[in-house]
Amino acid sequence: MPIASNFTSVLSKDWEINFTQCMPNGYLKYTDLCNILQLTAAAHSDLGGISFTDMQEFDQAWVLSRMRVEITELPQWRDIVTVKTWIISLENSRSVRALEVYLNGNKIVGSETFWAVFNTKKRRPEPLALPYKHFELYPDTKATQENFSKITINPEKEIVFEKTVFLSDLDIVNHVNNVKYLEWCMDHVDPKMILAQKLESFEMNFMKELSLLDKVVIHENISEKLAVFSITKEDKNCFALQLNWK
Repeated sequence: MPIASNFTSVLSKDWEINFTQCMPNGYLKYTDLCNILQLTAAAHSDLGGISFTDMQEFDQAWVLSRMRVEITELPQWRDIVTVKTWIISLENSRSVRALEVYLNGNKIVGSETFWAVFNTKKRRPEPLALPYKHFELYPDTKATQENFSKITINPEKEIVFEKTVFLSDLDIVNHVNNVKYLEWCMDHVDPKMILAQKLESFEMNFMKELSLLDKVVIHENISEKLAVFSITKEDKNCFALQLNWK
């Protein structure tokens, strides 16, 4: 697809929160928050000519490597939020994208995401095959107070769940979707903490992809202000999630 006539290097897109995206308390699920962020990033890529469809001509796709989300408050059912996104850096096979969520003109969420160009046939990273110099970069404009980081996985962790990857866990790139990892781990968090919106921020690291029928183990290491979950396959780390409590 060609670069859209209405393409801009900073995109703002509105989303209405529907009831399927909400927790029992009527607030947006954290998983659906991540979905909205990813859909906004995808919309910006569509306008800029580096979408999944464009990249598949070269057997390429963007895959998420790291993500940090900082939350002041969550929107509720029927709220209309504005998600703003721009690219901090983009070079060769890597890109850092910022996203912010606004409600009634107030910023309520900030996110920094790290993406890699992935060859969907060779199943490995490689340089972007499409032109991207038309994107203006904003290296000094941040959406979060802290950058994403490498999560420390404590070896003294407890096994909380064992799972097999099913078809419903896979996305269009034919591996487990990033939001599924979050969902698997959040299912083992105290519901009272989630419903009371005690989550101040969270980070995710994606290390190895998971495919259909893979057998994985979910681990946790919890303290008063911190919870770290990790997912392993054959004793090798594939994913890490850090939850920071208020």
